[in-house]
Amino acid sequence: MGRRILPALLVVAATLADLDGSHSLARAALLAAVPLAAVATITAFGEALGGSQDGRATVQAVLWSFVVVLLVLSCAMRSNAVQGVPHAAVSALFATLGVFAFKAFLAGAPQMRRLSELWPAKP
Repeated sequence: MGRRILPALLVVAATLADLDGSHSLARAALLAAVPLAAVATITAFGEALGGSQDGRATVQAVLWSFVVVLLVLSCAMRSNAVQGVPHAAVSALFATLGVFAFKAFLAGAPQMRRLSELWPAKP
């Protein structure tokens, strides 16, 4: 559980640092998130190949790979920046947040369906 949450928390911390103007702190948080997201990607692909019959594990693994690509892209663009942060690096960071939001929605969708079954159909 922690290996999945920690990269997301680091991305949120990097976003908040960027919004505050502390771009070096944001770059450090993103650099720390890259190996953690890579480990989560490898683990997710292992779970998808390990016999899970539903497609959710495969979708989660593919989304983790998008997270790694976006994090590396944002870090690469930030490393060459002389002054400020390139807009494409910030866009990659927000796209990473969007992927994490979509992953959270996919993870919570089965629980929402179970909650809707608890409510009576007619009063």
